[in-house]
Amino acid sequence: MTSASSSTPYTDTRLLIDGQWADAASGKTLDVVNPATGKAIGKVAHAGIVDLDRALASAQRGFEAWKNTPAPTRATTMRKAAGLIRERADTIAALLTQEQGKPLAEARGEVLAAAEIIEWFADEGRRVYGRIVPSRNLAVQQLVLKEAVGPVAAFTPWNFPVNQIVRKLGAALATGCSFLVKAPEETPASPAALLQAFVDAGVPPGTVGLVFGDPAEISNYLIAHPIIRKVTFTGSTPVGKQLAALAGAHMKRVTMELGGHAPVIIAEDADVALAVKAAGAAKFRNAGQVCISPTRFLVHNSLREEFSRALVKHAESLKLGDGLAEGTTLGPLANSRRLTAMAKVMDDARAKGAKIATGGERIGDAGNFFAPTVLTDVSLDADVFNNEPFGPVAAIRGFDTLEEAITEANRLPFGLAGYAFTKSIKNAHLLGQRLELGMLWVNQPAMPSAEMPFGGVKDSGYGSEGGPEALESYLVTKSVSILGV
Repeated sequence: MTSASSSTPYTDTRLLIDGQWADAASGKTLDVVNPATGKAIGKVAHAGIVDLDRALASAQRGFEAWKNTPAPTRATTMRKAAGLIRERADTIAALLTQEQGKPLAEARGEVLAAAEIIEWFADEGRRVYGRIVPSRNLAVQQLVLKEAVGPVAAFTPWNFPVNQIVRKLGAALATGCSFLVKAPEETPASPAALLQAFVDAGVPPGTVGLVFGDPAEISNYLIAHPIIRKVTFTGSTPVGKQLAALAGAHMKRVTMELGGHAPVIIAEDADVALAVKAAGAAKFRNAGQVCISPTRFLVHNSLREEFSRALVKHAESLKLGDGLAEGTTLGPLANSRRLTAMAKVMDDARAKGAKIATGGERIGDAGNFFAPTVLTDVSLDADVFNNEPFGPVAAIRGFDTLEEAITEANRLPFGLAGYAFTKSIKNAHLLGQRLELGMLWVNQPAMPSAEMPFGGVKDSGYGSEGGPEALESYLVTKSVSILGV
């Protein structure tokens, strides 16, 4: 499992404050580790309160300048940034793979998708309309205005270090907000390259900012600070609940995209080959470290053996290796904590009667490689069927009736994404109506797009990071009534 050399050297990452890259005032840094080798490849600046105060003051100035920039001009600038991201896609993708581990093709796909998301939001920002409301008094004009809520504090995870930023950044900038993101310390260079494109495109200083450091210190300070008027977070449900509570105490707008545990329902009439191809690709993408990754495979008992054999064959066809290496289709887990978590999941599944059809173990002693895994005969009380594994693990359980599958799919407090495979329009309609999810894909892998809502229900969060709905939480609605005199 040798690592390929990259033509893109990994770079140290600094803080972006007021349109300039700067070291932390303290000079403190953290190591960045390549998950394929376990070795440090660079450093990232560690912000303190002094740095955060500078970033906040800059975000306020950036907001004043950006909100007063006409929407068409904002759109043009955002589209210029998207163009620069496309031009730099190979370089950004190489940085992303080195720090996060995913195969280079996946990393490049993430970067190009980011450019597309930015372009969509740029155009949607042109369509932030108010309205004129007929008045009961003809001498009065009644207006409904939409205005930017203010500077935004965003908190994003390491699994999609570019994509998870642009879903927030696109909506914020399209509506006229400034944007200060606390990106992941484990994957800092690709977010820095993303935001550099906006600096180069000509956004006013302070319109975009980037900090790293102690997550708890930064979130507690930014969320409570009066400059910040909107909070957006992607991450685990427990942390999301804490941040939402803190934001609520300070009356801040919040969007929460939290953990999931996506059910996959393989109905009696499903096309098994299609289900394996689509759900298998979705399951092992980014080594299963995806919030919308299919995890609980509920398969009609008449198809369970056939589906299990086919999914095992798919898993065993994947090429595990360094994401920069030619032909790699499954990279390492992003950090050593995930290896520990996978070991616990396997021990618990075995103890509760599950069979390991393939995988189930770490591969090698260098890097964070874990074999693609398929579990069968999984008990309902197994941890893997109750908590998101966030790794390359597919857990299979049979069912006899569609009603039984729906009940199991809705049993958990999570409701982010789900998948279903059926040839019946009746079944598809029933699943669309009954499943308690924010997103459902039928007869296809996950296909999130900028124009469709993206978000969950129940403990998976609230608010949308896609579609026109995404812009609403970055806007204030103002009622204006004018009496002519």
